[in-house]
Amino acid sequence: MNDYFAVFGLPRKLQVDLDALQGRFYELSRQHHPDFHQMAGPGEQAAALERSALINRAYRALRDPLARVEYLITLEEGRETREGAAVKPQVPMDLLEEMLEVQESLEAAKSGGLDEASRSGLAEARQSLVMRQAAGEAAIVARFGEWDRMTDAGGDTKSLLSWLKQALATRAYLRTVIGDLSDALGEDQDAHVSHRRH
Repeated sequence: MNDYFAVFGLPRKLQVDLDALQGRFYELSRQHHPDFHQMAGPGEQAAALERSALINRAYRALRDPLARVEYLITLEEGRETREGAAVKPQVPMDLLEEMLEVQESLEAAKSGGLDEASRSGLAEARQSLVMRQAAGEAAIVARFGEWDRMTDAGGDTKSLLSWLKQALATRAYLRTVIGDLSDALGEDQDAHVSHRRH
């Protein structure tokens, strides 16, 4: 597995200086861009292309705080992708029960057609979920310093890792429900959420 943090010479920490990351990205991009290796042999050209692609993937993953934490979890668990987790965290039961009501309202609106009252109700539910998602994302980012301190001290990060995974699972579920509501309202989900799906 190529470690995206190592690509930029960074430790596996969640707090990243974005200006320094961007500067290093530009430097590495110029150094490994395939256009600068056109006179090289086929093997060296292929290696430059592969390295350039790796640099781009690494930058996309590390520049966004939520993509960064998702990627760090894959590294900590020793897997290649976030889809490769053997044990996936479950969405909390209280959230599932709460979302059942939202889904019932959504189904009722779909089957009966969207009048002004049902449209308003769905838009209000979506806005509430968007705010909840934003609060959850802020809570995830707020724990980055804690992760970094524990890593520096050689502490046990298992419980924090578990919390981060659970928070990301909740976020993913909220995004799905927000997307369903946006679809029903005929609106673009990304206009109402702070981060795109990764």
